[in-house]
Amino acid sequence: MTTDQYALGSDLQPPTGDPRPVTGIVGLGTVGEAFLRLAIRAGHRIVAVDTDLDVLVRVGNHLKTLAEDAVEPPVVLTDDMAELADATVVIEAVSDDLAVKTDVLRRIGEVSGAPVLTTTSALSIPQLAIVSGRPESVSGLRFLVPPCPGGAVEPAPTTLTSPSTVDVADALIAELGLTRVEIGAGPAEDATALVMAYLNQSVAFLDAGHSTRDDIDTAMRLGCGLPTGPLQLLDTLGLDTAHATLTALHERTGDASFAPAPLLTRLVESGRLGRKTAAGLYTYDGEGGTSRDTPVGHTAPVGRPVHTVAVLGSGVMARGIAEVTATAGHPTVLVARSPEKAEIALAAISDSLTRAVRRGRMTPGQKAAALPLLSSATDLEAAADCDLIVEAVAEDLDVKRQLFTRLGASAKPEAILATTTSSLSVTACAEAAGRPADVVGMHFFNPAPVMRLVELVRADGTCDEALAGARAFATGLGKTTVACPDRAGFIVNCLLFPYLVAAVDLLQRPGTDIEAIDTAVQNGYGYPMGPFALLDTIGLDVSLAIQHRLYDQLDRPEQKPAALLENFVADGALGRKNQRGFRTAGQRSGR
Repeated sequence: MTTDQYALGSDLQPPTGDPRPVTGIVGLGTVGEAFLRLAIRAGHRIVAVDTDLDVLVRVGNHLKTLAEDAVEPPVVLTDDMAELADATVVIEAVSDDLAVKTDVLRRIGEVSGAPVLTTTSALSIPQLAIVSGRPESVSGLRFLVPPCPGGAVEPAPTTLTSPSTVDVADALIAELGLTRVEIGAGPAEDATALVMAYLNQSVAFLDAGHSTRDDIDTAMRLGCGLPTGPLQLLDTLGLDTAHATLTALHERTGDASFAPAPLLTRLVESGRLGRKTAAGLYTYDGEGGTSRDTPVGHTAPVGRPVHTVAVLGSGVMARGIAEVTATAGHPTVLVARSPEKAEIALAAISDSLTRAVRRGRMTPGQKAAALPLLSSATDLEAAADCDLIVEAVAEDLDVKRQLFTRLGASAKPEAILATTTSSLSVTACAEAAGRPADVVGMHFFNPAPVMRLVELVRADGTCDEALAGARAFATGLGKTTVACPDRAGFIVNCLLFPYLVAAVDLLQRPGTDIEAIDTAVQNGYGYPMGPFALLDTIGLDVSLAIQHRLYDQLDRPEQKPAALLENFVADGALGRKNQRGFRTAGQRSGR
């Protein structure tokens, strides 16, 4: 032994006759420390090995922040591999380098006959089993994010793995409170490549000053239903781990989307590696709390008050916004192009409120209070005296500009004029109105009554009072707002669609399994659905149109529309709405 050992919760030597299993962990980076915490929760005796003294001290300090009863089992932190002699199972969690893992696996075998579970995410598990010298005793644990209580993991034995080793792995997964899932080696690689490029682009987006760290994470979490934002996920994975993965992908493929963002490189070089060092894109206190972008106590400008609302349009988005505003107690007029469209829209809102009552999202009394607040009109003059006018017509800049030209002349001077565009220029709408100080972007997400996010866009001339009024109004509706740049795609679409394009481009490779990739993304990263199911849900034609707008305005290679999606839409496949898509009945190509 060449260094001190750290014992937490007991003396270095466990009590004689202690029947609890001894779990060995080699490598105390992000993954190794995550397994250490799970083993502590499970009541295992633990020997954790790392050759870096600074890492041992860091992990020891982390464990000291836990409640004393949480570290009741003996925990030995050491640099001496010989301390693994009594282990009943060893988890190998060193860096994903073949030479490093080969050396570690062989050294484990020299001191312990216990089964070894490797946590590689990029190397061949059969190859590692063979080079270990004990292929029957080596199996894999496959996961895409560091394990946590209830987290997803896939046991990955090889054809050489003995039944007893398989049993040990299965038992450990259950004891650590992990959830067995299906991922697959190939799909895991594809899912990792797709998500890593998205995470990398998110860092570049932050570095370019397009939005704040907190708003990026909030937008992607609420706008896409993700379990965590991209920047928080990077801190969880470990910025050094993400940087190494991106570098390897870039070297192998030459794809510029994998070239690590300069900010990511700077953070790694400065030693800010994420949660494990208590500092990365966020900083963390002893309880895991994170820093804030905006200082507490920041004084916001006083916004223009909003009581009455006009919604222009009669489509799904216009109806959803009108339903939300009336439910929140705002007298709302829905302005449609014809009496027939207005009548259909109001009937649809009434039906939606009925379904909300049936599903327990609102009470019958709330529905009864909202309906009298809704009215309809076909003349723009009906909106003239409203405090907020929300444009929700077709996503066509010429149509929107024509409408804003009329609003500029007819709306009262103190009115806030809002466009719900998802990808067009808010500034162009403001210019058409001739009163740019009054114009903001308010991008609601569909379905508006359910989705909590509103992307709030400040145009070049938007005044503080109009922006603050729109923010306060959206907050009063129960929405969460994020501040966005007036550039194509704002935050969500700008970061989401390159990920979707990259998924479709995988279909140019023979043997790509659409369903397996979706499953890997869902099970490995906890996303509500994979990229192909999401494309079907959005609508393939809608997705293609957004891709074209993003590429036309941003002219960046990662935004270039997917050629195969062009073909699919040209063939009449629209996704769920006509049951012809990547994952819907009638079309299941690409397998």
